[in-house]
Amino acid sequence: MRDRTASPAPTPRSSGSALGSAIADHLARAGVGRLTLIDRDLVDATNLQRQSLYTERDAAEQSPKAEAARRRLTEVNSEITLDAHIADLTPRNIAQLLAGPAGRPDVILDGTDNFETRYLLNDLAVRDGVPFVYGGVVGTRGMQTTIRPGTTPCLRCLFEDPPAPGTQPTCDTAGVLGPVVAIVAGCQASDAIRLMLGQGDRIPASLLEFDLWAGHRRRLDLTDARRENCPCCGLRRFEFLAGGNASAAATLCGQNAVQISPPDRPGRPLDLGSLAERLGGVGEVRLTSFMVRATLPAGPDGSQERCTLTVFRDGRAIVSGTALPDRARALYARYVGS
Repeated sequence: MRDRTASPAPTPRSSGSALGSAIADHLARAGVGRLTLIDRDLVDATNLQRQSLYTERDAAEQSPKAEAARRRLTEVNSEITLDAHIADLTPRNIAQLLAGPAGRPDVILDGTDNFETRYLLNDLAVRDGVPFVYGGVVGTRGMQTTIRPGTTPCLRCLFEDPPAPGTQPTCDTAGVLGPVVAIVAGCQASDAIRLMLGQGDRIPASLLEFDLWAGHRRRLDLTDARRENCPCCGLRRFEFLAGGNASAAATLCGQNAVQISPPDRPGRPLDLGSLAERLGGVGEVRLTSFMVRATLPAGPDGSQERCTLTVFRDGRAIVSGTALPDRARALYARYVGS
């Protein structure tokens, strides 16, 4: 049943790499020739409830999600090309990370865990004319629509600005029901396959919204939802792509952790071996080809819990054991520098 009134207005949903895991699994098994996987995070035991590509071993080793996903999908279908990037998608690197053999992807699928990255992807999709398959889950609710630039409304036509911090439930506060992920990811993967087969015109201009636990479902007709004054597709102001809304610290969904993204250093990857040596006197240090992880000492008065610092080659770091951006920045400056 379609609802042309779209009332009450839908609220954008957040989502984690649960969607990304399920989408990638569907597309790899379908034989999609090339998949680009981008994720900044590490596998945690709390992910296993809903992120289908990972195992207890991945969680115990705290493997980078992009690499763990690549390994698993290679076992699923060894004939496809998998490009895995252990990185935070930002205005600085989005063009490089999403550039395929033809210079741009055929379709962009949303498996993000924050609104900032989602709006960044919407900007790129509209600017370059690439279909963008949006999906979001939180708690027992899900939402999905497919954006075809120039034909359908874009994300900012529907939700002009991201919700203010603290105003929406997150996977920390509401959790995520695994079957909701399966439904939304299945819709996303199906639309992506139709787009790649040249049948995008068969995808309705609509938004699916449902609460699986309550048994509520509606599909909103978006035929007339495109706005001439939309900042993105109407006025073509790509504010998120320009970087004006990028942040240097981000609390990670579902974890007591903060990501620190330093200023861009083109052509200067971090020397992980040297950093591991410097951190050797701090605490337990683990060095891999992807990262350095060090267990940091607690505060001298015992008032602060121990934190774990994981630093990647691009200088980005995840500080686990705190949800306070200021403390995470201070620890980064103290042990990694600027």
